Amino acid sequence: MNPAQDPQDLSDDELGTTVWEKTARPVPPAEAGYLQELGTVLTARHADAVERVRAYERGLSYVLRALALSPGRENVVQLLRLLDQQRTSSTDAGLRPPTVASLLAEGHRVVDLAAEVFDRRGRDRADELRACLFHELVLRGVDTDDFPPLRDWPVVRPGWHALNWLPVDRRGFESEADFPSRSVRGSAAGMDTGLPAEGRMDPPVPRTTARSALRDVATPEAHHRIRSAVTAGGWGDDDAWVFSLDAPVAPEDVPALLPTLPMACLDGLGPTDRLEIARRPLDAVWRLLFATASMGGMYSGGVHGAHGRLAAWQSLAGLTGTPWGDGAAAVERRALASTWFHFLADADWFHNETYDYGIACLSPDRRRLAVLTATDTD
Repeated sequence: MNPAQDPQDLSDDELGTTVWEKTARPVPPAEAGYLQELGTVLTARHADAVERVRAYERGLSYVLRALALSPGRENVVQLLRLLDQQRTSSTDAGLRPPTVASLLAEGHRVVDLAAEVFDRRGRDRADELRACLFHELVLRGVDTDDFPPLRDWPVVRPGWHALNWLPVDRRGFESEADFPSRSVRGSAAGMDTGLPAEGRMDPPVPRTTARSALRDVATPEAHHRIRSAVTAGGWGDDDAWVFSLDAPVAPEDVPALLPTLPMACLDGLGPTDRLEIARRPLDAVWRLLFATASMGGMYSGGVHGAHGRLAAWQSLAGLTGTPWGDGAAAVERRALASTWFHFLADADWFHNETYDYGIACLSPDRRRLAVLTATDTD
């Protein structure tokens, strides 16, 4: 091979051999230009290869989506066969188990999914899909005891999976979960972050402009845990605070206390600016957190049902101050005993353009107030 051959004329194999030979020793100044030409060709071919890979991934995601949303047991069988053939990781969300599981739960009969997906014979590569699909079905109200393969999954599932922390049955406050509606080539999803008329506790105006002496006591772990649902949903911005109250605070006093707290989300709020707040039941709060994580915002597809459920529970644990290691039952007990608020404001932090909300949680002893705010405008 002529060392001075134009790099553009080299085949991929020849290009690789030439690069290997030319980089085996320090580069003489006279060859620096030739090395730069080799790098230019590699850069261009790499870009072409990346685009080809993306095209293959898009095509494959269309195939998986069509099989997942088209009813019929044979479609499930062929989808699983196709997944078994995958040998490379992918950045395409449509090829990942959480997405495929969500589509399967929407598109197929439970009896077919139980028989095909949860039959472990020769399907060891599908454990991630099963873990996600199990919780997708639970959230959709499936009684897993009615289907032996589903009933057995919590016993035989791998012990390492993060989703194993979740309850194996749907809790009462999870019964109104929202899901997207999808077809082979389209989808419809959305969420309502506005306040309902019931439970409104808007404080009278003008409000006091005095600032509370309370300070945020959230640990890094608590701050991270509270924000879990919004982080999972890929929203534009969010923040969290925890305040240890000097004395028990009655729920009816929270609306007046909230705008006095040192929180960036309410900076600049004037004494007559809009501050809407409502006392809300736990199921409404969970539904908002779940939709945030599972469906995402304007520029994110979210993490779908199973991981959206986990993220919503993580936010509940952080807001209620329940240690994660205490388990789901402890989080549920404390969440049910807490008092919940949903609020919106005309402060600059809330852009009020797409999705915005604030959640406040007053502990059962009324001495701890935790706050989460989220906006999908960055």
